[in-house]
Amino acid sequence: MRTSTAHRRSSDTAASADAAAPRTSPGTPPAHPPVAALSVPAAVSTPVPAPVIASEPASDSLFNLSLAKGLQVLRTFSAAHRSMTLAEIAQAAGMTKASAQRSVHTLQALGYIGKHPSTRRFVLLPRVVELGFNYLDAHPMISAAHTYLAQLARQSGETATLSEPAGTHMVYLAQVLTTQHIPVLTPVGTQVPLYASSCGRAYLSQLPAAQAQALLQQVPMPPRTRATLTTVDAVMAQLAQCQQTGYATNCEELFLGDMGIAAPVFNARGVVVGAIHLAPPTSRWNMADAQQALAPLVIECARAVSQLLPAD
Repeated sequence: MRTSTAHRRSSDTAASADAAAPRTSPGTPPAHPPVAALSVPAAVSTPVPAPVIASEPASDSLFNLSLAKGLQVLRTFSAAHRSMTLAEIAQAAGMTKASAQRSVHTLQALGYIGKHPSTRRFVLLPRVVELGFNYLDAHPMISAAHTYLAQLARQSGETATLSEPAGTHMVYLAQVLTTQHIPVLTPVGTQVPLYASSCGRAYLSQLPAAQAQALLQQVPMPPRTRATLTTVDAVMAQLAQCQQTGYATNCEELFLGDMGIAAPVFNARGVVVGAIHLAPPTSRWNMADAQQALAPLVIECARAVSQLLPAD
């Protein structure tokens, strides 16, 4: 059995704190798993710490610093900081208390931030969900992938996820949960690093080598577990292998007890735009069996979704 939803994956925190203890030896993959249920889209979150906005870019006369500060305030809230005082918001956003107060007051007037009735600390309000939902609702890749993700989850007995790149991370856009086992909660909006995730590697493998290498060199590559590849050369070697096989893997590099098998998704112009992946646990699978049984299913799903996507 996989880790319960209480052990929620936080998308870009230190893996040593989040990773579960290694599971038992793998068993036989399920032959006829039941139909999976579609997870309800949550608000698009931004678990990765936002960069501090110090000042308006000198060369950009159209840059609206007030708007940037307001968005920065929204991004300071997270699962670890669900409620904050004004001083805490100012510190987290890297701005003065007076500046934070103006942003918070404006967001409060617009209905995006409120005060908890008991603690009187500032919290996000449900209206924030609209910002993420509007993006998800209009996304062509999500509507194209829905049926095929459900089929992949049913055939594999594992949770199927659709993701797209966002800078140096992949963002989960849609997910179909398996009902065969208790799934780990990885909600829509979860972000995982390109270098250590199977979906990130599937995406990177279809970029020009120089572009993929440049993305990997943009950020540090800390070990999420003892198995994490932490050098550009090592990851680039994985990308070359993915080009040969058509899918990418990850064996306990993000979370102990979890593997990943992913295939790239392309638009009608042949440009890679995302990835589809499964995360089979080591309690039920070993990598060799997962590659043999699950990789063809993931590749087939990604190809089917790609055929439905527009050119842009």
